Order: sequence, then C-alpha cells, then structure tokens
Amino acid sequence: MTKPDTLLDYGRRIARVVDHIAAHPDEPLELERLAAVACFSPYHFHRIYRAMTGETVADTLRRLRLHRAAGDLVRGGDGVAQVARRAGYGSVEAFTRAFGQVYGLSPGAYRRQGRLVPPPDQPPDEERNMHDVTIRDLPPLRVAAMAHQGPYIDIGTTFERLYAWAAGRGLVGPDTRSFALYYDDPESVPADRLRSEAALLVDGPIPEDGPVRALDIPGGRHAILIHKGPYAELERPYRWLYRDWLPASGHTPADRPCVEEYLNDCRKLPPEAWLTEIRLPLA
Repeated sequence: MTKPDTLLDYGRRIARVVDHIAAHPDEPLELERLAAVACFSPYHFHRIYRAMTGETVADTLRRLRLHRAAGDLVRGGDGVAQVARRAGYGSVEAFTRAFGQVYGLSPGAYRRQGRLVPPPDQPPDEERNMHDVTIRDLPPLRVAAMAHQGPYIDIGTTFERLYAWAAGRGLVGPDTRSFALYYDDPESVPADRLRSEAALLVDGPIPEDGPVRALDIPGGRHAILIHKGPYAELERPYRWLYRDWLPASGHTPADRPCVEEYLNDCRKLPPEAWLTEIRLPLA
C-alpha cells in the first residue's frame, strides 16, 4: 500500500469508530470491540485514534453525549437532572461543570438561548517536531521481566527491584540491557490501571522466581525512533510517531506492544543525555 493510500485507509478506519460511537453513545467503550471496528491491534488502537482525532475515545464519547445534551436542553422538555443522567453524569453539578467547560455556558443559560450553538473552537496542538525513523529487522530476545502496574513514570522502582534480583543471582554483566514493554495508552487508561513490564537481557539462563519470569520479545521488522532527553518527555515522540509518521508511512503496526530500550545509564548521566530507543513493531 502506498503512503497516500495508507493515510486514507487510516482515516477511514478511524471514521468507522467515530460512527460506531455515535450510533451507540450509551454503550460501554470496549477496547477490543473498537479496535476490531478499526481493524487495528488493541495494543496500538488508542494511540492511533488519539493521534488522528486529537482526543481519546472517552473524550469523543463525552463530546457526543454533551452534544446530544445540548439538543435535549434546547428541543426537549426534560429537566436538567434528567438530561445530566442521560449524558452519563451522576449529578447536576458534575454535568454543569462539564457542559460549561465545553460550551462556555451553564445548561440553564444554554437552554434560555433557545437555539443550538456549537462549542468554541479548541486551540490546535502545535507540537510538530520531526524525528528520524529507521526501519530495522530485529532479532527475538528472551528477557527476565517483572510486571508493573500503575503510572509509567514509576516503573523505575520496578527496575530497581529487578536489578537487585538479577545482581543477587550473578546475572548482571557488561552485556546486560534494559527494556520496557508498555501495553496501554497513558492518556486513555487511568494511571492506576496502566500495565507494563520492566525487563533485562541478562547473562545466563532465567530462573522462574517469584515475581520474575522469562519473557520472549518477538523479533521482526520495527520502526525505530531514538529520543534524547528525560523519560518524562517520551510522550511527545510517541504522539508524533502515531499522528504524523505512521499514517503516512505505508506501514501498519503489528499486534504486539511497543518496546523501549534504554541505551545508556540514567544513574550516571543527566536527564538531557538519556537515550531511549522506541520500537514500534510492524506487520
């Protein structure tokens, strides 16, 4: 598929999801179902959707429900409490705050206008920094992994535990490499439910031991982007990769999560010198 064809195809897939949400605004947003509608891997669907639409799936649902609520306020006779419940809010206060943030008016003031008025335009995202991306065939790896649940920025604590485990068994050496696998989109999934894995390529066999397990990272073709700077800024290159590079690349992501390799020692260097290799698996 050519690059222009890929961009059009991605747009059509995401449009199908928006149509699906609009047709089922009162149904739960199930990742697997929405990813199937778009024919994208669940590992990458949320990031692609957010990159191409500028909002999360939950944002789209909230916006469509509030749009319906605006129509209910102007055309319907239901009270604000009933409109709030239909829009998915548990209280009039929460609905009033959400409605005001989008439309700039309280529900009562909007109703008194007597006509539908679209919400004000939102400022565009101006983050358009370019990055170098290379396509490489990578070998498979077997690593020692420890699961981490919670904010991605806190995975360092899990790495410390994993390093201590490996060092205590004589598995850390000059060829030890650090990886992380990230299974969720941090802007679409609540922070306490984010799933990831800290992983080490160690010297020697990997014993199954408590929270540590052997994990196979598949090889194959990957899009590679190297980020230089603090780990807290990694979301920026991810956003560019999914929003700008991938839809125009002629490639489709594989049904596997992204992997990061940390190319230098963050304990010995300042944050502005940290190097992270982002690996996006390709179909």
